[in-house]
Amino acid sequence: MRLAIPDLISNSYFTALAAAELGHFARHGLDIEAELIFPVDRAYEAMRDGEYDFVAGAAHGALAAFPGWRGCKLLGALAQGMYWFLVMRSDLGIARGDLAALKGKRIGAAPWVEMGLRRLLVAAGLDPVQNGITIQPVPGAVGTTTNFGLTAAQALADGKIDGFWANGMATEIAVTSGTGNIVLDVRRGDGPTGCFDYTFGALATTDRLIEKSPDIVAAALRALVDAQHDLNADAGRATLVGEKRFPPRETGLIAQIVARDLPYYDASISEKSVAGVAGFARSLGILNEDVEYRDVVATQFSHLWNAA
Repeated sequence: MRLAIPDLISNSYFTALAAAELGHFARHGLDIEAELIFPVDRAYEAMRDGEYDFVAGAAHGALAAFPGWRGCKLLGALAQGMYWFLVMRSDLGIARGDLAALKGKRIGAAPWVEMGLRRLLVAAGLDPVQNGITIQPVPGAVGTTTNFGLTAAQALADGKIDGFWANGMATEIAVTSGTGNIVLDVRRGDGPTGCFDYTFGALATTDRLIEKSPDIVAAALRALVDAQHDLNADAGRATLVGEKRFPPRETGLIAQIVARDLPYYDASISEKSVAGVAGFARSLGILNEDVEYRDVVATQFSHLWNAA
């Protein structure tokens, strides 16, 4: 079986990658290969088209291939909350939380990921167009095997962009190298009210797989929960995953990034989270109908979220 992940050398979807590389899928009887498919809309489209069985990606990204989440269900959260950072070039001297200083700046962001930043700025009273804030693709971030965060960090270092809206690995590289400063960390309280629930990383599958093989779906969710527990017990095990899938520099960074994310490692999907994602999607025009919690979440598996 195949699992699509839209940003592989990253903490964003790391618990799903850990489920594969630390053997949790295998222990539950599954042979699942985790593969990079960028960007997130392409990952969901590939699952819709039968090329992949699962996606570990942004919850709202499913709407690119499954309008109203019809035909797709979220199984569990990879971690809670919107997980991208806004990082700006350090030489610009922009203070944390100073969104007004973004006027006239070029910010790199991936397709569908950029929606979170656009909506956040509007909620903070900054219209990107009126304020000359250019939110654009990152130069060089092309092709389905692009590791977006690494490309964004390099583009920032090269001066091709003024900032990026990207994952924690890109942020760690930019900050530790001195090229970037964190302006927004939504998970840890930055940004306007409600932006934490704009989206979250989720393990998703199709209705057809749920109907055909519910035992396989349940096993995949159990493996995710086991991976979260495994990393909570010892964040250093993230390095073992990195040694299998990351370059050396990123392997050396991943455990400390995962350690900071541990408070958010909870597979449960609350009604509040779903309402937040749905409201965010409606505000962007990518959801044009009312949805109920059970339309989005495979509730028949919810008892597995807190399995020991």
